[in-house]
Amino acid sequence: MTTGVPTPAHPVRPRRSRLRTFLPLGIAAWLVLEIWLLTVVAGVAGGGAVLLLVVAGFVLGGVVIKRAGRRAFRNLSETLQQQQSGVPPTGGSTRGNGPMMLGGLLLMLPGLVSDVLGLLLLLPPVQKAVSAHTERAVDRRIRATVPGNFQDAFQQSRMHRPDGKVVQGEVIRDEGPREQGPTPPLGR
Repeated sequence: MTTGVPTPAHPVRPRRSRLRTFLPLGIAAWLVLEIWLLTVVAGVAGGGAVLLLVVAGFVLGGVVIKRAGRRAFRNLSETLQQQQSGVPPTGGSTRGNGPMMLGGLLLMLPGLVSDVLGLLLLLPPVQKAVSAHTERAVDRRIRATVPGNFQDAFQQSRMHRPDGKVVQGEVIRDEGPREQGPTPPLGR
């Protein structure tokens, strides 16, 4: 069964988003900046100091991620216990785990700019601001989505493929009685 829409001879490629266009350039600039700063610090303070900074950042980042993970797990278990006992959840301190884990991850990355950003994300006012901004952005995205279920989204993505090779169909299972005879050998 076909839809009657002709397949174009040269499929039109969808336009790339700005994020996909400039993200590799931004990452390359970030890496160049990090390497340049590390060489400047190594020239002033020595290679041992740079190595010590990188190792200290990695260790501190691991401690921060471990602490944030434990706090998130504790909040989750408290919420589950409250729900099982019939007490409505109080809301607790669920904010701050994501920015704290991101800060720990940035501390673990070798580089001075990432360490400064990671340390900034450990400050409570910055955590609250980042959490509030993220909540607003996610809320806007959720409100902008079209209601439906996962199957609708999957079908919509399959219908709009540019190569036009997807043919819609329906699978009908025959639930009749199965024969219980011997099965033929494979590979002959």
